[in-house]
Amino acid sequence: MGRSYDQLTLEERCAIARLREGGQSIGQIAAALDRSPSSISRELRRNTGSGPRAGAYRPVYAQEQTRARRWSGSRLERDEVLRKTVLDLLARGWSPEQVAGRLKRQAGRTVIGVESIYRFIYAQAARTNDGAWRHYLPRAKYRRGRRRKKGGSPALHIKHRVGIAQRDEAVADRAQAGHWEADFMLFARYGQSVLVLHERTSRLTLFLKTDTRKAEPTAELLRRLLEPLPPALRLTLTFDNGTEFAEHHRLNPAPLALATYFCDPHAPWQKGGVENAIGRFRRILPRRTDLDQVDPDQIFDATRAFNHTPRQCLDYRTPAEVFCERVLHFERESTSRPSPG
Repeated sequence: MGRSYDQLTLEERCAIARLREGGQSIGQIAAALDRSPSSISRELRRNTGSGPRAGAYRPVYAQEQTRARRWSGSRLERDEVLRKTVLDLLARGWSPEQVAGRLKRQAGRTVIGVESIYRFIYAQAARTNDGAWRHYLPRAKYRRGRRRKKGGSPALHIKHRVGIAQRDEAVADRAQAGHWEADFMLFARYGQSVLVLHERTSRLTLFLKTDTRKAEPTAELLRRLLEPLPPALRLTLTFDNGTEFAEHHRLNPAPLALATYFCDPHAPWQKGGVENAIGRFRRILPRRTDLDQVDPDQIFDATRAFNHTPRQCLDYRTPAEVFCERVLHFERESTSRPSPG
């Protein structure tokens, strides 16, 4: 049974240098480090020399030499044929993943790893100080990894923000009406948008073409849409962390008294109702649509058709039917309730 051998660490090499300077013998150094005397002898012989050229043992130099001995060069540096094949495929616009996968399919075995290709390209760019090497990669980045946006998450800049974790758990099961979600549909042309307001229980959804996504006009539009409803049908409103909803607190005071909540950063699926509605409405208004060519009456007609389409989740009733039932129910309750005093 073969014996395994662990390379000396930098800490051990520093200890060797210290003990050697203190006049300790090879056997004493080996005992102190729990190493064999032959390992210590070989380490000193390799990194101090012998005869008149012998010098002091330097642990950092010894560590660097060990790394140099173990490095055999990149596979693509050693194999000229493979290097030419990989670079030709990269030059055709293939990604490293496609190159590695295709070569594996052709050879029936792994020929080169994806990481090896990336490392080779970035190593060549650093060694030659030539940024043109990055153009072999699909996105031609100078560095690997995603670039972080400056300023952090927009959630950090929304005043009076309340996270969705603090929202009543009863909202999630859609049993109680009056819980809403809001978002914007965006389009290929900059500045074009449609405000989407979705009621979670009935799935009633409003789509309104807007001229701006600034926070104050957005909050005012939401207030005008929700204020005419019975108080029992305007309980909560949930957004993502877009700064267009930064003035949400304007909806909190009476008479609206609407509780507002925000999804966790990068978790828009937590308001899945409005996300699903937007996905359905994309059949009518695809992202490539030029809203300047769409009349508001067309969006109104599409919204009406959308809310009068039966849904399986509503037992094939329409969102408009279910919402109207809730409105009539609360109106009857308010008229039959005795007046205070």
